[in-house]
Amino acid sequence: MPLLLRSNRLCVSCFFLFTSLVIAFCVAISPSIKCLLFRAAPYDPIRSPLFSYPSSYGEHKHVLPTFRSSCSSPVFFSDYPSVFKEIQQYCQDWTDLPLSYMQGKAATFGGNFSIDKRVSFFDQLQQRTEFPCGFFKPFTVNDYDRVEMVGCKGVVVVSAIFGDHDKIRQPKGLGSKTLDITCFFMFVDDATLKGLLNHNLISLESNEYKIGVWRLVNVSTEGLYKNPAMNGVIPKYLVHRLFPNAKYSIWVDAKLQLVVDPLLLIHSLLTKEGVDMAISRHPFFTHTMEEAMATTRWRKWLNVEEIKMQMETYCENGLRPWSSSKLPYISDVPDTALILRKHGVGNNIFSCLMFNELDAYNHRDQLAFAYVRDKMNPKIKMNMFEVEVLEQIVLEYRHNLKRGASSSPSNPGNRVKIIRAQPDVSAANGLGKCQGYFSEMWGESHY
Repeated sequence: MPLLLRSNRLCVSCFFLFTSLVIAFCVAISPSIKCLLFRAAPYDPIRSPLFSYPSSYGEHKHVLPTFRSSCSSPVFFSDYPSVFKEIQQYCQDWTDLPLSYMQGKAATFGGNFSIDKRVSFFDQLQQRTEFPCGFFKPFTVNDYDRVEMVGCKGVVVVSAIFGDHDKIRQPKGLGSKTLDITCFFMFVDDATLKGLLNHNLISLESNEYKIGVWRLVNVSTEGLYKNPAMNGVIPKYLVHRLFPNAKYSIWVDAKLQLVVDPLLLIHSLLTKEGVDMAISRHPFFTHTMEEAMATTRWRKWLNVEEIKMQMETYCENGLRPWSSSKLPYISDVPDTALILRKHGVGNNIFSCLMFNELDAYNHRDQLAFAYVRDKMNPKIKMNMFEVEVLEQIVLEYRHNLKRGASSSPSNPGNRVKIIRAQPDVSAANGLGKCQGYFSEMWGESHY
């Protein structure tokens, strides 16, 4: 026996070293294995790059790191060929009665209905009811794009960039047949088109623009909202009206890049769960009021008085903090950067009701989310998956970094003006009309 192997200490040390390396390797790769589990059948991804950007465009700059090292709710993906056939067949066999929508003209795109008028639509979901659902002002796009939008009859992936606020990023991991039944549409304004033109990504000689898989739809924002973020809410929540023949949709904030095939996501997060909508829970907050306070604290919306009025209106009309009585909803605050939808009656009504609240107040959709979800009857079926899953299916980037630009979309200029909330002199404790909400929230959260 070699002298080297006679040393018991050396053998034990080598054994522990080898064991430690194996454990370290397993721990390093465990998050992705535990969060996203593929079956053994071929995944069949598209291997060639979808589009080559000029180096000056910098589409992969400023990616944000992820910090979660475990996953409490793994997602199991079926094999790609069977998923494709199932979704394709479902889109072909789809039968659903469409909703009727209010027509006419108004001062705003959404109609700016009173609180009483909006509340009246939460508890009447008959087919004969005409729901207010935007488009009380023109949403102007060219005829070429409109024909393509109406012709999208399967899955549509939608995003938007207004004010040249983000980069266009190509999805990764697409299956070889996904584009046969999936459309990718990016809504942009003139400012965004100008930025793309400066990088030679589009040509003004054509009326139709396409970058990789994304078809660009130029929207005339004249007569819409002054806030670019609010204009982005139109395709975000009224996707079922812009694409009336689509059966499924995925909203992707322009700050995100999909890294998993959209058909696999729809199959695993929507159809297998038997729900109308799939959306991630917020990484930090559970109660709506927590999000409202963070919105003002971090200056995500500068009109604090407006936020106060909105929350007090919701409290008066039944908003309560999250508790176990709201299960199977696991939180009142979602991360709305990624939304997967089945375009059925329940989801379409929810989207209309959501848009009406955003039109009445502001684009901060997390503030209205639980109010609409809990108040509508019958309830929408929803899969609120864990944040760890979201971090595995998308990459998140910072918005375009520009010198001298305001960080708040509510004030696009350089001057920052905060409208502070007025004190409620009728409430001794300062909690106003939401006193019951806070008392219940603090008791539940043990603050």
